[in-house]
Parts: sequence; structure tokens; C-alpha cells
Amino acid sequence: MQVGCQQNPVLAGSASLAVLGALVLYFAEPAGYGKYLQSLMPVGTRLPARAAWFLQELPSFVVPAGILAQQPCCLFHTPGTVLLGLFCVHYFHRTFIYSLLTRGRAFPVVFLFRGFIFCLGNGFLQGYYLIYCAEYPYEWYTDMRFSLGVFLFILGMGINIHSDCILRQLRKPGETTYRIPQGGLFTYVSGANFLGEITEWMGYALATWSLPGFAFAFFSLCFLGLRAFHHHRFYLQMFEDYPKSRKALIPFIF
Repeated sequence: MQVGCQQNPVLAGSASLAVLGALVLYFAEPAGYGKYLQSLMPVGTRLPARAAWFLQELPSFVVPAGILAQQPCCLFHTPGTVLLGLFCVHYFHRTFIYSLLTRGRAFPVVFLFRGFIFCLGNGFLQGYYLIYCAEYPYEWYTDMRFSLGVFLFILGMGINIHSDCILRQLRKPGETTYRIPQGGLFTYVSGANFLGEITEWMGYALATWSLPGFAFAFFSLCFLGLRAFHHHRFYLQMFEDYPKSRKALIPFIF
């Protein structure tokens, strides 16, 4: 069955991402998981971190991958499918690799549910737009926006994965003790992992040159940037010897 592009859902989804990002900044409260998990929250309302991250991230991979799987093989080399493939690569890692390696704290079910709905909606929005709405000429592969965007995406993903690896090595299995992360971009910022993911989605937005892409990048900047700020403040309060020259998110600036 031929699926046509409907602009209204694309506009509504993109606007929703932008509004969510703005609301995150407006309320400026840390998301209540990880370091900010309420200690009085009943144990029965939490899931182990690995199961929670797997379930939350799963629709961000399954939905766009399902859309890709429905396309004829002759379309797999078009810019739209390649760009959606990059999106799937990120969420394949987050779903099947990161979630199985994480050593984080138990995850509140309410945040899992919210994250699942967000990932479901965003995965559909990005996949639907790139496959059924976007129109890229084959010359898009040589366009500076595509080349620079893909470079930033790969660079950001590398930073994100490397930074997550540093964070995991701070704890032995079963530990919940906090230590000062060292090495990599943690030399310069407290939220090196967040900086990497923000860079990814900035690159994705540039490479897709799309409203959904830029809306998602804006949301990521708001949500992850605020989380980096709260992490930085947490470290400063917990460790008297925390490096004073280290910034929250942007080296030497913020």
C-alpha cells in the first residue's frame, strides 16, 4: 500500500518536540532518575537500569527500522534511507549495547513510561518524514550540509560512547558510589557524554536539513544541556577537590 506524506502530523510532531524542549528549560528541574532519584520512592515502582533502558529505547530503533524494512531494496541507497539508517545505528547501540552495559541505578517506572512514549513518537516522526516526506536529490551526498552533518554525527557518537565507557569504569558491578570522571572530554566538561549526544543530533539536523531533525536537536540540547548543568552542580557540591576549571557542557565557555 502506497503511503503518502501528510504534513500536519510532521508539523505537529516537530512543534511538540520544540515545546517540550522549551518546557524543560522553563521548569529547569532535574529529571528524577540516576543521581536525582527520590530515595523515598517505593522499590516496587522501579526497574533495574538495564531492563529499563532497553525497554525505553527500544521503540526508537524498532519503529524507524520497521519503516525502513518496508521499503524496496532499490530505495536503500537514497539519502533519506541512509539518514534514517544513521538514526537507527544510534538507537541500536542505545538499545542493545548501552542498556546491557550500564551500571546505573534502578529506574522509576513512571520515567520509563514517559521515555517509551517519547521514543515511540519521535522514532515514528523521524522515520515517517525521511521516508515519505523528504525529497533529496542524489546530489545531496555531495552537499556540504550532508557531509558536515554526517561528520558531526559520527564524531558525536564516538564522544558519547567513549564518555559512557569512562563513566562505567568508575564503578564496579553493584556499586552506587560516585567518583570524579577523568579523561577524554571529561577533562574539560562534566557532561562529556551529553555533549557527544548533542553533537550527534546537531549533525543529524544539519544532514537531514529538516524541521523534525532540528526540532529533535533543539529538544536534545534543552534536555541534555540542562542535565549536564545539574550534573556539574552535583559534582561541585559533592567533591571539594572537583576541578574548578571544568565547565558543565561547552569547554572553556559553559
